[in-house]
Amino acid sequence: MENILRPLIVIGGSVLLTLVIGWATDRLMHKADERHSETPLWGLLRQARIPYQLVLCAALLRGSYDEAELFQENRVAIGRVLTLVLIGAAAWLAIRIAAAVVETSYSRYARAHRDPARVRRVRTQVTLIMRVVSAVVGVVAVAAMLLTFPAFRAAGASLLASAGILGIVAGVAAQSTLSNMFAGLQIAFGDMVRIGDTVVVDGEWGTVEEITLTFLTVRTWDERRITMPVSYFTSKAFENWSRGGAQMTGTVFLHVDHSAPMEAMREQLRDILRACPAWDGRDYGLAVTDSTPSTIEVRALVTAKDADDLWTVRVTVREQLIRWLTAQHPYALPRVNATDAALPPGFPVPGPVSGRLPARRTHQHDHLPPQRPDRL
Repeated sequence: MENILRPLIVIGGSVLLTLVIGWATDRLMHKADERHSETPLWGLLRQARIPYQLVLCAALLRGSYDEAELFQENRVAIGRVLTLVLIGAAAWLAIRIAAAVVETSYSRYARAHRDPARVRRVRTQVTLIMRVVSAVVGVVAVAAMLLTFPAFRAAGASLLASAGILGIVAGVAAQSTLSNMFAGLQIAFGDMVRIGDTVVVDGEWGTVEEITLTFLTVRTWDERRITMPVSYFTSKAFENWSRGGAQMTGTVFLHVDHSAPMEAMREQLRDILRACPAWDGRDYGLAVTDSTPSTIEVRALVTAKDADDLWTVRVTVREQLIRWLTAQHPYALPRVNATDAALPPGFPVPGPVSGRLPARRTHQHDHLPPQRPDRL
């Protein structure tokens, strides 16, 4: 009977104690979260209850398993498994706690500062810091797991002795990876590009969606994702439309007839922009920038608070100006002349019957007067 009750009490007691402690801790954090609603720290820490309970259970079982006297022939192996579970759960818990602290710090900073550029820069930095912390904790946890095996402890001395040669070989083999990692740190703390920035790379316009230590993801306007190595942004030129502020100036080009009413078009542009919510009200203008034998090029200048709103303003102005010209001034639209051009002053006017222009004199008969057109 004792052989059954002892393991049941030890294992069942450890699991029950884990559940009770986990439930009590969760209730305390829930009350703290309700009391301090201005910070998300306690709510984020509650998300770590699973690794927390796993650490408690593994620690209790590891400390009390010998008292259970269960599977004594495999006692060493079971103890090692519990140790590995304890190390892995502790690493998981450490990463969750670090993530909660970092996210809370970022939330406070975002509430205290209204500059979107600075907020995006801090967001990029904390994201990369969390990836570095997770990688370091993971490496330490794996190293601690390996050290629980006697064979690996014995091989440690020989590994350290050959660490120099291995480091050189690894550095040569992982040269591109290491360069990307250093480029990622340079981007994070050099403020070159941030999460949420609007960039143009290789002719593609999009928004920076994710930055890691090795690659960067750009989400284009048509929902495609472009994944690029971060070393690209430290070695090549690219456009960052959010650098130094998100405000932008854009242009809309129209080709109209030479008789287009410019003053009326300026007034109509002003009315269109006043009715457009995406226009930020900073500036606007309309001017003739070029001319051809058949049309003139008109440029409308508009402003907006960011690239998305600028696109909306440009397409709105283009559409409504063309619609207004079509409805109110159709003569101002580009057209192909199918009639004779107006004659210069002093040029002989064709007769009323024939309707034909005089024939051009040739070089052989330049001394002769022009002939009258034949009558029908």
